[in-house]
Amino acid sequence: MTKAVKKQALGRGLSALLKDPDNDIKSVADKNADKLVGNIIELDIESIEINPFQPRTNFNEDTLQELAKSIKELGVIQPITVRKLDFNKYQLISGERRLRASKLIGLKTIPAYIRLANDNESLVMALVENIQRHDLDPIEVAISYQRLIEEIKLTQEELSERVGKQRSTITNYLRLLKLDPIIQTGMRDGFISMGHGRALINIDNQDVQSDIYHKVVTQNLSVRETEALVKNYQESLKPKASKSTKSNSFEIKDTDKKVIANYFGTKVDVKLAGNGKGKISIPFHSEEDFNRILKLIKP
Repeated sequence: MTKAVKKQALGRGLSALLKDPDNDIKSVADKNADKLVGNIIELDIESIEINPFQPRTNFNEDTLQELAKSIKELGVIQPITVRKLDFNKYQLISGERRLRASKLIGLKTIPAYIRLANDNESLVMALVENIQRHDLDPIEVAISYQRLIEEIKLTQEELSERVGKQRSTITNYLRLLKLDPIIQTGMRDGFISMGHGRALINIDNQDVQSDIYHKVVTQNLSVRETEALVKNYQESLKPKASKSTKSNSFEIKDTDKKVIANYFGTKVDVKLAGNGKGKISIPFHSEEDFNRILKLIKP
């Protein structure tokens, strides 16, 4: 079982708490609400409805099947986000592809973050406090940053001020979420470091990304060695430098020079460059000599 799946299982106790009709939690002012904010909860998929205002309506079937296969193998690495509508009734905020893919493979529950009424500031506090912990893996930190940006509508600049981190640091974490899910899981399980992930993210092709990740793990490669592999791959994509241009030059024989000299009746200077281009200089010694040469050239 992966680390991600183990963490999701932690929300099962809270899931039972949400199913207690006598203690229905609707806002942050309710009892036990503090246990929900910022935590992952296992929710029944059937209790979640799609947001009717979801702008995205078309989902590529092939990529959805790929995601379903990944979830079946690794679990839902990044929980969805919902808002509580009523008792045991929720509306999706983000993660529709993950929800659809989970339904495709017949999952009954899905890990989720629950948004309660007036919980914005509480959520910010919980996530910022969470980010400051030292036992978080890079993917957990990245997901926390993403939640603050997407759910609280913070810009990266505002987020930088809230968490006391440079904007470039936040950007580097967020880029990790573009890694193949298998690589994200490997990072969460400690098989590779954030440095490895930052090197691998520079490869757009996920198949190649996965191949290099496999080498890194099986051969226990360092970050520097991983960077070298990535650099070699990127170099292989560049157009090969054309071999030195074949010389277009040719040889002008002395006999050819004599033919030209005899035609003009004077010694002719012939210069040839390496690219096959050249210059013929025809000297003249007087106006009469120039007019003589000119008559030879005129048709």
